[in-house]
Amino acid sequence: QVQLVETGGGLVQAGGSLRLSCAVSGRTFRRTVMGWFRQAPGKEREFVAAVTTLTGTLYNPDSVKGRFTVSRDNAKNTLYLQMNSLKSEDTAVYYCAASRTISSSDSYYRTPRNYDYWGQGTQVTVSS
Repeated sequence: QVQLVETGGGLVQAGGSLRLSCAVSGRTFRRTVMGWFRQAPGKEREFVAAVTTLTGTLYNPDSVKGRFTVSRDNAKNTLYLQMNSLKSEDTAVYYCAASRTISSSDSYYRTPRNYDYWGQGTQVTVSS
């Protein structure tokens, strides 16, 4: 059974930083494509970033590129999301997800239904 556990969420003022972590167990981490999504109240789940095995890192350019950095530590089976210059519109529940499929298409990993495993989510609240 694959388990993903997110930590690191919390309340931060606009302009501040947070680092989210996602610990993965039950699967060979280094061969798994990992992604971050977020969901604000009343909105659809939105792609944030991913670390693939073929194309490297992907970001949602409209909302986070240049402010967020995704990375992974294969030795620790952990995925990270460093979030800087946070804005009130970044407020959401953040989820990490794992995909068993290796695809050369970047768009594949931007779609929530293409991920097989999900964490329980961690709340990030940015006060203005």
